Amino acid sequence: MTTADLADLALTYDEVGATSGTLPVGYHHLDVSRVVGQGRDWFDVAAARVLTWEVQRRAGLTVDASGAVALGVRAVLRMRVGPVLVRAPVEVVVVTVEPDRVGFAYGTLAGHPERGEERFEVALRADGAVEARIRAFSRPGAWFTHLAGPVGRRLQRSTAARYLDALTQPS
Repeated sequence: MTTADLADLALTYDEVGATSGTLPVGYHHLDVSRVVGQGRDWFDVAAARVLTWEVQRRAGLTVDASGAVALGVRAVLRMRVGPVLVRAPVEVVVVTVEPDRVGFAYGTLAGHPERGEERFEVALRADGAVEARIRAFSRPGAWFTHLAGPVGRRLQRSTAARYLDALTQPS
């Protein structure tokens, strides 16, 4: 599956943009944050990583995107889970670019093993700390994610921790 294959795929959930506010009921929720650095210079580095798919790449995923992060951009994320290569088609559904806050959310497209949305955000706090936050809501979208149950949620939490690590690591 490549980005050319994504044109006709539909989003697999109705609550588009909900990671920007109250997470919807009926889904598993994830909301984790961490201070990843200090000062405007580090905020700029972290913001650039968020808006270029570098967070996902540094976390070990392969990203085939139709462009840098922008509203409507579609991508196929690939991740190895043991011997299995998991393909996850997504669409950028929210982009935030403010002086002290940058982020985006992608929603799942047909063929993704989950249904829902995931948001990546960095903010420069008043005390100079750079805080990264990952928020998501999801539910199984394929037979194997139904079967995975708690193991799948554990995998989601460990991947979120790798995303935060990707924003903490120096170049």
